Amino acid sequence: MARRCRHWGEPGFQWRSRFGDVHNEYGEVAVKRASKQKVLWSILLAVCIVLTGFEAEAAAETEFVQWIAGLYPEAHQEGISRATWDVAFSGVTEPDAEVLEKARYQPEFTTEIWDYLDARVNPLSIGKGERMAQNYRRTLADVEKKFGVKKTVLLAIWSMESNYGAILERPARLHYVPRALATLAYADPKRQKFARRQLFAALKILQAGDIKKEQLTGSWAGAMGHTQFIPTSYLTYGVDMDGNGRRDIWNSIPDALATAANLLHENGWRTGKTWGYEVVLPPQGERFKEESKTLAEWRKLGFKRPSGLAFSWPEDQAVLRLFAGTQGPAFLMMKNFYVIKRYNNSDFYALAVGLLADRLAGWQGIVHSWPRPPGSLSMEDKIELQERLQRRGYYSGEIDGHLGGGTKAAIRQFQQKNGLAEDGVPSQNLLQALRK
Repeated sequence: MARRCRHWGEPGFQWRSRFGDVHNEYGEVAVKRASKQKVLWSILLAVCIVLTGFEAEAAAETEFVQWIAGLYPEAHQEGISRATWDVAFSGVTEPDAEVLEKARYQPEFTTEIWDYLDARVNPLSIGKGERMAQNYRRTLADVEKKFGVKKTVLLAIWSMESNYGAILERPARLHYVPRALATLAYADPKRQKFARRQLFAALKILQAGDIKKEQLTGSWAGAMGHTQFIPTSYLTYGVDMDGNGRRDIWNSIPDALATAANLLHENGWRTGKTWGYEVVLPPQGERFKEESKTLAEWRKLGFKRPSGLAFSWPEDQAVLRLFAGTQGPAFLMMKNFYVIKRYNNSDFYALAVGLLADRLAGWQGIVHSWPRPPGSLSMEDKIELQERLQRRGYYSGEIDGHLGGGTKAAIRQFQQKNGLAEDGVPSQNLLQALRK
């Protein structure tokens, strides 16, 4: 039915047919023609937008390719041949968008130290390290003999850097290093200088024949292989331990472990000595925080090991470190702790390496507890929680102690079926409920 707007014959009378056309008093279709024009203009505008998008994308690709081409003279001065350059960038036409996304998402380091250590020094990393120690005992012995670095320290670094090589088995998470570094040098002003230097170093690795182009992969920032070396560090410390004529930290575990050992050795590793000791604070001992004294001097001030054992090397210097104030463990850090930081300049990292190395060597863990929030879970608790959820049929993921989305969804399912508040929060109360 038509919808009447005014009386028939009156000026301005309009009516709409069942086809949606608006007619005037003369029966002419006016609005439909105007609508067609609007639709036509809308289509043309949409086409223009799409074409503009394609043109912008093509322009960005062209600009990136032109930028790469313009960088070669500088690379040539660094000793990079045209043949190496052409092979390295064959097929590279645009920046790696994922690299830029990861570079932008770099939040401040706010993880509590106990959470950091839980994720890295736990029954899983210890058990896997013990198996690796058996599988590569001859290699580890040879590397330790040559560079003077304890095999347990090397195993701990291997665990920290790539989960004993497991990340290399997930190619979807890796990036082609020359493209990743070129992307940072091209589009990340903060990392431009670093990325350019690392890019030239990566091309020197390719040019030397140490690795094929297809295997020159690493993290978004260019860290490579089992022991995650950036290209310049690889060139400085890389070792051909397996004797095949080339350094290969991607496929040769002897080369990767020896390269890590060489870095520590060249930066002053003290063979046969530890990284530090956990100590019991004497009354008001915290006032000496960050001070350096000999172990003999610390002993006279009342500092002692929880086990009651004496300090070895009493004349060596050590620094008092309190990572969680007086409520957490206290440590006397020696030279090797700071050498580990030459690998990764993080106190948390160096402490995790030292503690994991000690556990792999058969020593006990930290005696003094960390000041965890009430009701929080230790790493052992987190693993038990996942195991109990899995046995009850709520969780089908990996038992790794990392409580991600899958674990939290399983927690909610358990809570729903057992009349608990569905907050998905892992806690001691939840663990107790699972134990019943």
